[in-house]
Amino acid sequence: MVITHHGGQCFKVTLGDLTLVFDPIAKGASLPPVRFGADIALVSRNHPDMNGIEEVTYGDPSNPLRAGKVPFAITGPGEYERQGVVVQGFLSKSHYGLAKGQEEAVNTIYSVELEDMTLVHLGALSDTELSAAAREGIGEIDVLFVPIGGDGVLSAAKAHELAVSLEPKIIIPMHWSGIGADKALDTFLKEAGNGSEKVDKLTLKKKDLAGRDGSILVLTP
Repeated sequence: MVITHHGGQCFKVTLGDLTLVFDPIAKGASLPPVRFGADIALVSRNHPDMNGIEEVTYGDPSNPLRAGKVPFAITGPGEYERQGVVVQGFLSKSHYGLAKGQEEAVNTIYSVELEDMTLVHLGALSDTELSAAAREGIGEIDVLFVPIGGDGVLSAAKAHELAVSLEPKIIIPMHWSGIGADKALDTFLKEAGNGSEKVDKLTLKKKDLAGRDGSILVLTP
């Protein structure tokens, strides 16, 4: 699989002809909207910074001359399977981008199984611990996407603490590019203190996980 970062919490995962996207950025968001097609779209938080399903639709399905394909959209907790990809969504909380008078919002943590690996995307999580249901349902984590930007999601320090407790093979920080606190990434890497690697894209096979234990990879948008 190949993983690329498109700002904020948006990551595209490609496996041959299959494209999956976490938290696509919509029009009217804090960040530039994404512009690519996806077969499966997962939305953790119903906010323009993360719910741009229309932006990852192939062509224009409403126009016969530009007929397209609408991605299979997953927007909340539950169990799903599509094109050989198994997804579990777990209920959690977010304080990101709340409307006036709103105290908290629904956030969905996604665990995705593909190519014999487990990817976990924490979304716009503000909870400092995962629920018992999520911890039990997720099991071992190969790649963990963790928000680090504060301002309604985990702070850099709390994000590192939670990430380490989940014992993933690879940790990918998010919510630092275009959104989140200034220098959130620098703070997170300082908290980690054990080095990191910056890459434009991550090409990953199961065998590449051997010997990795909480390795921090920064994917540059």
